[in-house]
Amino acid sequence: MTAVGNNALGTRDTLSVGANTYSFYSLPKAAAKLGDISRLPFSMKVLLENMLRFEDGKTVTREDAQAIVDWQKDARSNREIQYRPARVLMQDFTGVPCVVDLAAMRDAITSLGGDAAKINPQVPVHLVIDHSVMVDEFGSPKAFEQNVEIEYERNNERYEFLKWGSKALDNFSVVPPGTGICHQVNLEYISQSIWSSKDASGETVAYPDTLVGTDSHTTMVNGLGVLGWGVGGIEAEAAMLGQPVSMLIPEVVGFKLTGKLAEGITATDLVLTVTQMLRARGVVGRFVEFYGPGLTAMTLADRATIANMAPEYGATCGFFPIDERAMDYLRLTGRPDETIALVEAYARAQGMWHDESSPEPIFTDTLELDMSTVKPSLAGPKRPQDRVSLDSVDEVFNGDLLKVYKKEQPARVPVEGASHDIGDGDVVIAAITSCTNTSNPSVLVAAGLVARKARALGLTRKPWVKTSLAPGSQVVTDYLNKAGLSEDLDAIGFNLVGYGCTTCIGNSGPLAEPISAAINGNDIVAASVLSGNRNFEGRVSPDVRANFLASPPLVVAYALKGTVTEDMYETPLGEGTDGPVYLKDIWPTNQEIADLMAANIDDRMFRARYSNVYAGDDHWRKINVEVSDTYAWRAGSTYIHNPPYFAGMTMTPAPVNDIIDAKPLAILGDSITTDHISPAGSIKADSPAGTFLQERQVNRKDFNSYGARRGNDEVMVRGTFANIRIKNEMVPGIEGGMTRYGGQVMPIYDAAMRHKADGTPLVIIAGKEYGTGSSRDWAAKGTNLLGVRAVITESFERIHRSNLVGMGILPLQFADGLSRESLKLKGSDMYTIKDVAKIRPRQDVEVTLTREDGTVETFMTRCRIDTVNELEYFLHGGILQYVLRNLAA
Repeated sequence: MTAVGNNALGTRDTLSVGANTYSFYSLPKAAAKLGDISRLPFSMKVLLENMLRFEDGKTVTREDAQAIVDWQKDARSNREIQYRPARVLMQDFTGVPCVVDLAAMRDAITSLGGDAAKINPQVPVHLVIDHSVMVDEFGSPKAFEQNVEIEYERNNERYEFLKWGSKALDNFSVVPPGTGICHQVNLEYISQSIWSSKDASGETVAYPDTLVGTDSHTTMVNGLGVLGWGVGGIEAEAAMLGQPVSMLIPEVVGFKLTGKLAEGITATDLVLTVTQMLRARGVVGRFVEFYGPGLTAMTLADRATIANMAPEYGATCGFFPIDERAMDYLRLTGRPDETIALVEAYARAQGMWHDESSPEPIFTDTLELDMSTVKPSLAGPKRPQDRVSLDSVDEVFNGDLLKVYKKEQPARVPVEGASHDIGDGDVVIAAITSCTNTSNPSVLVAAGLVARKARALGLTRKPWVKTSLAPGSQVVTDYLNKAGLSEDLDAIGFNLVGYGCTTCIGNSGPLAEPISAAINGNDIVAASVLSGNRNFEGRVSPDVRANFLASPPLVVAYALKGTVTEDMYETPLGEGTDGPVYLKDIWPTNQEIADLMAANIDDRMFRARYSNVYAGDDHWRKINVEVSDTYAWRAGSTYIHNPPYFAGMTMTPAPVNDIIDAKPLAILGDSITTDHISPAGSIKADSPAGTFLQERQVNRKDFNSYGARRGNDEVMVRGTFANIRIKNEMVPGIEGGMTRYGGQVMPIYDAAMRHKADGTPLVIIAGKEYGTGSSRDWAAKGTNLLGVRAVITESFERIHRSNLVGMGILPLQFADGLSRESLKLKGSDMYTIKDVAKIRPRQDVEVTLTREDGTVETFMTRCRIDTVNELEYFLHGGILQYVLRNLAA
């Protein structure tokens, strides 16, 4: 059922499509009453329809719809709206803790005298298991099969738990491991562009397909005209349980695309250029909408590539409107004919259809790119917005990067038992990985052609390079096989290793022991080249410090070359059978790529692969679970644990106390990512989390990863701020999750527990762009469990700020011109914040600072609780407590 409002505006209408009749909420009827909307951005039209459909005079009012129409006057608004997405998308790293929370809420509501069955998704939820496969085996025909075996062995308890959730919860579907990456499954199968469902009266209502997802790259589906973005798991759980997404009407930045890509330029080159431009412009918290004549020259897959990296350029989403290209894609991917007909009819009826006659929308700000000017590019070595021209990668490494590590020139050392050495800048990981690029046929076919040409000329990967191919969709394997390209990729080491995020999420697996020992024993600055969207410090591999994002064909080329220290154009990739081979010798033409795509990709592949998508393989089908309303928690489990958030909870929230004489747990710099705060990758044996696991007789080989253990709060709180590359200014010169307690240097977790025992509240101090990257709810959950009451920064990224509020943590932003540096903040300072219970959204908040010598100062901050709804969540101690109390009542 789809919930609807009272239709007080009288905008409900009917639409006939073939033999079917749909009700819908008419934008033209709304325009007749509220004002012209012909130049309203397409993404804003989706929000307007949502207001019309859910208008009830209380949560959503006529004034909310009017505010969106009136937005056109100044192209900005301060009005808060309550937005209800049609569905929720999850992956297993973020999905497991969400289901853990739902299971815990079922226990809690029972103890409060309520009905456990009330804890059920109210909208469709799809969870795709794609984050758990690791590249343990590679470079052999059996790599895929072996990695699947290892994946199930490692994660069987987690998968049993998710299977319980799929049976115990309504509206909750699980796509088993090995199917593909969640965003590609969403794009190719789940998304409909226009959704439909029956309302309480039994009528079928059509409306825009919208969603929130517990992965920041949920934005990929905006390439198909589906409005969606990433949220933390906490916010997603609330949306599942019927709570609206509270948001300010966004600013919308228009990005005009003209021209078309030149010969040899890839969609990856384009998206890295767009990311650099938008990050420089500043679009955090804004929608970006793409428009202009260049849209007609773009494939849907290229649009999805750009939409995917919205988190990297900082936007809430990067939206492309529905047009003929979207229809082409729906047909290619085997959507039912009636769905395709509904999408076009609805979009045209609502003024949501884009073509050359569409008027140019009004935007808050605009920028423009002539796509013919895009150059071959990578990004790195540690941020996705740091685009580097292909001909400058060697200069970046040999110059700026080596200086960071205090080296004048690259060094080389022998590798034990090998006939080769290894040195600074050698590529030890070359991975075709991630949701961004691994299902865009143009770059996958290009990678296959590079492999084919290299193989024909006698080249193969360098022996120190760990190579992997992890497509986002099983369909990729079908068309690579049909085109004969799988054989070529296999021949140079790019064998299929799995269908999942792998290296991009940090599941790169171990390097060969002699190579790892040579790197770590000689301070070698090794490199990786991956077709992913994230290259943050410490994310890809603990052995690799320089990580470059690149297109799949460039990943293959760097595996052949084996280093980033030499010019990619001027020096050969290697010695072939007939002499040196250069990049130009193996780079495919646009026509070669287009011809292979046309001959080898069709809708039958998609229909076959998605015909029984929830069934899974033999491993999945053999997992048997008992169906029960509440989960039987296993004593001693190191994967699934009942979290403490609802312990001792009462129907009335306890008053929020002032923050008195809080001490800093960490003082951090700019661009602190959620990977820094809550890493997803390997667990060090000597870390608090590693010690915890070993005390419970878990062998080091079975540690798995932080990402896989997100269902256990006891592991995850110990892993908070445990990134191996994080730098806490309270302990200068030390990398890793360390801090100071009194005069002692110790792990952040250990210090936090001592402060908790002392009854001392804690704060985190940081610079700009705090919380960039993944929509990682554990970055906020772990912060809460460490005893942190407030986070004070120069600026927040959107999702993490929301997650902090959702966990009852006060986000404060330094007043303009102030920073930890200008205030000379130190680890010995204490912070007092009064009248916390009386705080209002976005108000100015005074912080009292007491120095070590007793000197008292004050400085101003802005409360970044942005909406009234968020304030309610904060006062309840968190969004889940708020929802639970309402359901129990």
